[in-house]
Amino acid sequence: MTDAAIAEARARMIAKRFGGSSVATGGKGTMRRKKKATSRSSAAQSDAKLGVALKKLGATNIPGIEEVNFFKEDGKVIHFVNPRVQASIQANTYIISGPNETKPLQDLLPSIVSQLGMDNISQLQNFAASASAGAAAAGTIPEGEEEDDDDVPDLVEGNFEEVSEEK
Repeated sequence: MTDAAIAEARARMIAKRFGGSSVATGGKGTMRRKKKATSRSSAAQSDAKLGVALKKLGATNIPGIEEVNFFKEDGKVIHFVNPRVQASIQANTYIISGPNETKPLQDLLPSIVSQLGMDNISQLQNFAASASAGAAAAGTIPEGEEEDDDDVPDLVEGNFEEVSEEK
């Protein structure tokens, strides 16, 4: 036998015993795993870290808050409905969490007026001025077109009660 034939026979024997050139990742003859590897999402990790930090601050829940509004400088409002509010008075920290929406100030206007500060009042005045200017521009009739009065009928002269009693 030649050296090449011996080397080839050895390669076949190794391939037969150890499954060829692939690395064994499971099955007979492999080492058992000591514990199951757990993978946590980054959101779960950050929530756990946040919870630990809040516990260190000594934040306590404040029940009964129905809505919270954050006013941004660009005129938008971050609006929370039934949020979870926690406070740490010693650290001067308030934590508001829960589902929220970012809305323009105009969408929340009737109910939010009592919460507005001086900055928001000036934004509201600018909005009112632009709305009245827009309404005045929309109210003008272009030349050559007549105003369409078909929607509202003209008032009839006389007393309506007398007409209804005659029948």
